Amino acid sequence: MTSRIPVIFDTDPGVDDIIALLFALSSPELEVLAIVVSYGNTDIESAYANVLKTYQAVQRHLDVYPQHTNRFPNFFNSLKTIICRGSDGPLEGPLHSAIYSMEANCDISRDGLGGISESCPDLDVTSNPKQLDYSKESGIEVAINLLEKHEARSITYIAIGPLTNLARMMRQNSKLLSTKLGRIICMGGALDVPGNTTAVAEFNFFADPYAVRELLVPGEPCEFPFPSDRFLLLPLDITTPHQLPFPTYKDRVDTSFESSEPSGTPIAHFTSAFLTQTRNIMLQFGNDAMELHDIVAVWCAIAFPPFSDDSSMKETSVPGWKAVRRIFDIERQRFMIICFSTGELTRGMLVVDRREDESAYAPGANRAEVQASLDKTQFSGNLESIALPAQVELETAPLAKKKADSGIWCITETPGPDTLLKILFERVWGVSERMET
Repeated sequence: MTSRIPVIFDTDPGVDDIIALLFALSSPELEVLAIVVSYGNTDIESAYANVLKTYQAVQRHLDVYPQHTNRFPNFFNSLKTIICRGSDGPLEGPLHSAIYSMEANCDISRDGLGGISESCPDLDVTSNPKQLDYSKESGIEVAINLLEKHEARSITYIAIGPLTNLARMMRQNSKLLSTKLGRIICMGGALDVPGNTTAVAEFNFFADPYAVRELLVPGEPCEFPFPSDRFLLLPLDITTPHQLPFPTYKDRVDTSFESSEPSGTPIAHFTSAFLTQTRNIMLQFGNDAMELHDIVAVWCAIAFPPFSDDSSMKETSVPGWKAVRRIFDIERQRFMIICFSTGELTRGMLVVDRREDESAYAPGANRAEVQASLDKTQFSGNLESIALPAQVELETAPLAKKKADSGIWCITETPGPDTLLKILFERVWGVSERMET
């Protein structure tokens, strides 16, 4: 196989983060260099403990099934994976955790994993897993050190929590990131779909909209901005359709799922412990499935290794995957994606300008064609405003047409939810069409 992709795993370990971590540990295409633990789904210490619980569960599984060692290639790296603490709060403003963003009757417990310390105390960490390298340096320093030591553009940074750590790294050494970091894979935001934290905002962007703004739409010119061709965004638009149906999980992984007694393999016991409460929450929303947001990000990192040269995403073709640019300009009147807002109702919202989106108009009402027709006939009757918005005076001259290479690359297609489920079941739980151990 080709060389493994070195990755830095920036996470705020809650439920889907832990499944994503297990997916990364079981993916031979990746080499997990470091796990940077951040605030988000819960407080940073609980999040840190969740990573240790994950490693302990894998070790217990391999103690029982030593023949499964090859299933977790990232569990026995030649150089131990570094674990470190990242940011414990946003760049600015109040701290928001996912446990407080739901209604009281949907509380997922302070530990971020459905309260497994209370429901399954046997999963508490008894000693620090020996497969990890415990660093006292901040996650920002650890990531910078790794970038300095590795070949330029060889590392992928998987960001499945708030973007605070990356924003602080850019503040500290933007030249290093822009020249040496190969790719950023970011799960966050909601473009054309509702949010999952508020009506309009996805949680990671809601948690620190200031960091998102600095990274994606900086108000001030940056001498070394991160190249947009090396940033891939996975918003809720693409991640939400990828789901793990709980009946399927019960049928293929743990037939006694939701039982109070430990059952199945150690890995299945661990995941069932926190998926039980997750299922209770999702059922209140009428969905008997878990959304695989962060898991899709890991899958994307496998599919899109970093460029070693100045190649463009436009020139990149990965079977089953598609990415398109979303153009934005926050500083002037015309834009496509703007305003990572901090308002009471719109904090973390991505505002999409529909004025140049044909889908925002009635079928057949192509805006350019309507305008051409109006110009030709010089029509200015009462119904003109129905066809397109009236012109307004601007404080500055209209912007020139945006460059074709501007904007953020957003994933719009994957090989599909069924394909992801097949890979996930095989790698994390070691099952295919029928249960196997």
